[in-house]
Amino acid sequence: MRARNLAVVLGTIHRSGPNTRAALAEMTGLTKTTVSSLVSDLLEAGVVTESGAVRGGERGRPGVAVSLSGHRVATLGLEINIDYLAACVVDLTRTVRLRRTRPADNRNSSPAGTLQGLRDLVKETTAEAGEAGLRIIGAALAVPGTVEGGVLRNAPHLGWRDVRIADLTDLPFAIDNEANLAALGELWFGSRAADFLYVSGEIGIGAGLVVGGTVFRGTFGLAGELGHVVVVPDGPACRCGGQGCLEVYAGQDALLGDLGSVAELVARLESGDRRAVAACERAGHALGVALTSAVHLMDPGRIVLGGIYAPLFRWLEGPVAEGLGVRLAHMRGTPPALVVSGIGADAAVLGAAGLIIQRLIADPAQVLGL
Repeated sequence: MRARNLAVVLGTIHRSGPNTRAALAEMTGLTKTTVSSLVSDLLEAGVVTESGAVRGGERGRPGVAVSLSGHRVATLGLEINIDYLAACVVDLTRTVRLRRTRPADNRNSSPAGTLQGLRDLVKETTAEAGEAGLRIIGAALAVPGTVEGGVLRNAPHLGWRDVRIADLTDLPFAIDNEANLAALGELWFGSRAADFLYVSGEIGIGAGLVVGGTVFRGTFGLAGELGHVVVVPDGPACRCGGQGCLEVYAGQDALLGDLGSVAELVARLESGDRRAVAACERAGHALGVALTSAVHLMDPGRIVLGGIYAPLFRWLEGPVAEGLGVRLAHMRGTPPALVVSGIGADAAVLGAAGLIIQRLIADPAQVLGL
């Protein structure tokens, strides 16, 4: 009962913002004595803070506001991408306190070597967080592949299969698909809309469907493999074994060609380079075809383009919107809103950190050992 009540009180503080203990008692239906005891426990754990005078005290007198604290407790988001490792420390107010990225060539890499590099990054980042007075209570890792039961089942661009990532850190730990966590990052740190389809453009192309503030994962957790939607049935071979997949036309490799980075592609686009513009037009056309199928199946009201599509949005938006508009005109009139991610390349690592925050809010007693 106490664990449930802790979750009720902390969840109310999280949703409603600063409130007095008396107001929290009224909002939760718990007694003032119970709320006062629970708030004291949360204060001691460093999860909430009391400050300032607000209306809501007994008999109309100003009371002290209880709110989430960003001073003592934080979470760690991690990401393995094809060309970098990333770590991000986020406090309970969802403020980013540290962000570290290490360039790395992880394509067809050794799991042992890459994970050792990530362990080193975890040690470095948690040490810096400790120096700033923050206690990391848990970590989550975003990976570019399918995940089942804590096992990375298949990450074709890494060249990994059936890799169990269990001893990365002593912290409570979770692992999930990059696109799912990026969608949650957009939900919690970006647009904050409750319903949307998030499209993560990287070497591969993933998608996360957020419905009512929750990611839809499918029966086996494999929902969102947008990159393997066929856009040209007799097109070039894809590494998945199929032909004409979206990834072949709109993945990072297809967009960059012989260029070395997305930044270089953006520079070419800004200078009006015809090859670069044509590459974005081809990618945008293919993306419009694939998203038309997604709209027919899932009927999202908003489509968010993230990952490498964020810096390329101004050149992709037109071809994608045109493709959607033409194909959906007779079915629904107005296509879903097409918008750029507000957090770009940070979406997955922020979503990973946010996942642990949500677990804390849902069950503070278990996460904090209260």
